[in-house]
Amino acid sequence: MEKFDVVIVGGGFTGLTAAYVLSKQGKRVHVLEADDTPGGLAGTFNFNDGVKVEKFYHHWFNNDVYVPELVKELGLDGDIMLLPTRTGMYFNGRLWKLSTPLDLLRFKALSFMDRIRLGLLVFQVRRIKDWKTIEHLSIREWLEPLCGKTVYKIVWEPLINSKFSVFAEAVNAVWMWKKLVLRGGTRNDKGGEELAYFKGGFGRLAEALAEGVRQHGGQVSYGRRVTGIEADGTEIVRLATDQGPVQGDKYLFTPSFPIIADIFDGSADPQWVSALRRVKYLGNMCLVLRLNQSLSETYWLNVNDPGFPFVGVIEHTNFDSPDNYRGSRIAYLSRYLATDDPVWAYSDEEYFQFAMGHLKRMFPKLDQSWVLDYKVWRSEYAQPVTERNYSSYVPGRETPYANAYISTMAQIYPEDRGTNYAIREGRDIARALLQA
Repeated sequence: MEKFDVVIVGGGFTGLTAAYVLSKQGKRVHVLEADDTPGGLAGTFNFNDGVKVEKFYHHWFNNDVYVPELVKELGLDGDIMLLPTRTGMYFNGRLWKLSTPLDLLRFKALSFMDRIRLGLLVFQVRRIKDWKTIEHLSIREWLEPLCGKTVYKIVWEPLINSKFSVFAEAVNAVWMWKKLVLRGGTRNDKGGEELAYFKGGFGRLAEALAEGVRQHGGQVSYGRRVTGIEADGTEIVRLATDQGPVQGDKYLFTPSFPIIADIFDGSADPQWVSALRRVKYLGNMCLVLRLNQSLSETYWLNVNDPGFPFVGVIEHTNFDSPDNYRGSRIAYLSRYLATDDPVWAYSDEEYFQFAMGHLKRMFPKLDQSWVLDYKVWRSEYAQPVTERNYSSYVPGRETPYANAYISTMAQIYPEDRGTNYAIREGRDIARALLQA
């Protein structure tokens, strides 16, 4: 059996970045990805006529560092697009523009004083330097005293409820604090927000990264699922996969904690496996619509109206040009939910009709004839739930085996999951493996 220096489970950006760094250092690396494309949640798919889009919407912020660094290292920095964006909110039956400070002042769903409170919030959150001082608080417990109950009820509560579903009151304040601090630093000199995108999408970037691994002597295998481990005392000897065993000196596991727990279950310390399962997750259902007409001029539309089951309507082609999608319009409808929610069991057609019913309330002119095609994507472990005092119970990189490590998006904390930080973690764990 061929033996590798490092075997990496998971071909998302953490696993691929780690493989890329290690292979450039001369290590023989093998990446095992269960899906048929690289990138994880940033993977792509083709519509029937070959138009390629991402399964879940993506961009990065102009203050992100690790994505552009990697793009430049791959020699593809000419494919970065930095664009101003139009953001807004759907509330009380109408669309509100919220791209600039002037838009905020016109947001008459709030009183003038509440608009001022909302505008000053970003300066208040920047005063917090040690996130552990607010980790014991829920988002509500922290935000309401800062911005007032009305601002929280109209602006933040609907978004938190849509994002975290049944866990909305359990998520700690650090998640929101980090979001506000990061987003407050993405404004241009006119107060508008700028976002970045990679031509062809993050899936194309993942493919380029996988090719970089191969060019340096590594292997990337798709459609290969890891089912268990075989250990000898304090070390893993080989991995079991649905296509036969794979052997390495060291092992890195990058999927979500429940998937890692399933791989180790029955072989590793039950208490450690139980600690992996302690971290809760929400699933995501994402409807990708391909339309012959635009819904609105807004790229990112937060849905704050009670009764709408989506965290947002993201019209991707108000960011990237429709010309890249044969003139059609691409829109994403995102819903976070527990996997025992009845909606999770909907067929694709049922979910499409469910979504269209709500979308027509938001856009009355919308007709089903606008829909050229659609696709529903599901991710069972899309969003880790960072409950109060999360840092006290989230597992670290070490495993019960001396030659095995884990690095997942649930460990990016206090930052939230995202491609930028997945790349950072991939570099960090690769350095740790080299030192080990």
